[in-house]
Amino acid sequence: MTRNSRLARWGTARLSRRLSRSIPILGAAIAAATVVATMRRKGVISGVLDTGLNALPGIGAAKNVIEFARGRDFFPDRPRPMPSTPGASGATGSRPVSTRPS
Repeated sequence: MTRNSRLARWGTARLSRRLSRSIPILGAAIAAATVVATMRRKGVISGVLDTGLNALPGIGAAKNVIEFARGRDFFPDRPRPMPSTPGASGATGSRPVSTRPS
């Protein structure tokens, strides 16, 4: 083996070792960045549990694989209230409709 190939193998081994050590930290940083949005979408308790499980390196990956296989989340999103529209009450215009004969 030449010196260049040994250096390349040593460099890739060192880089992969460093990346494997930093992956849990990256997962926790991503989870911390998304905790607020997840809590708004799922509620406080479900959002914290979902984000906490996703932050754990092996458990988060297993949870995501199982959720993908099931086709739904362990912690579903909260139902969103329907926005009220001005025409939903049955009014057709700005003038009140009179029932008295004119």
